[in-house]
Amino acid sequence: MTTSTTTALITGANKGLGAETARRLAALGWTVWMGARSVEAATTAADAVRAQQPDADLRVVQLDVTDDASVTAARDTVAGSGTGLDVLVNNAGIAAGGYDTLATVPADFLATYGVNVLGPVRVTHAFLPLLRASARPRIVMVSSGLGSIEHVLDPERIESTVPGFVYQSSKAALDMIAVQYAKALPEVRVSTVDPGYTATDLNGHSGPQTVTEGTDAIVAAASADVVPDHKFDRGHLGLDVGAPA
Repeated sequence: MTTSTTTALITGANKGLGAETARRLAALGWTVWMGARSVEAATTAADAVRAQQPDADLRVVQLDVTDDASVTAARDTVAGSGTGLDVLVNNAGIAAGGYDTLATVPADFLATYGVNVLGPVRVTHAFLPLLRASARPRIVMVSSGLGSIEHVLDPERIESTVPGFVYQSSKAALDMIAVQYAKALPEVRVSTVDPGYTATDLNGHSGPQTVTEGTDAIVAAASADVVPDHKFDRGHLGLDVGAPA
């Protein structure tokens, strides 16, 4: 069981899925670090939560997943605070161009891959020492059904109607990254989750799901303690690829 001493760090926590995940984990009594490029935006999001949950233990930390110095400084801040770290939620993500398959050029990949692929690797690598000191370490990668080849090829699924391949391939890469981390870290529960088509800035708020519905899978993966070792499950929770021994 998780306890009030559980500590999580969420990237991209200033809005959308990240801010809602922070709210829900804080409601469990957790200490939640809200990582964001903009401290001001994250502080505004944290204040909005505290207005409804006065006891929420939310701590804002500047964290740009594309910048080594920013990630290192964030890691040092969390380490120096004494909270420890039990759960890392790699949530920050963007979709920047490359929507027309035949018009896509290599430069279209740079921004999206910088955040969606290299960002989780940079953050995970930096925070691994803190996670490995936890009794129940968990890493949650916020992926997408658009990264599933099976889903994109299924004409019955909405993923098959979305053009382009920059964002899609970035999430497919993230799924593989999660699998390889799970293989290398058998003591860490590593999960990828598909929030589903959720109304966020990423899609112009066109998704039919609310952010609360979209964070169901994230919160479930973050708060679960035990799953079978190396269980592969592409259900609502996406892909569970590792668990503590």
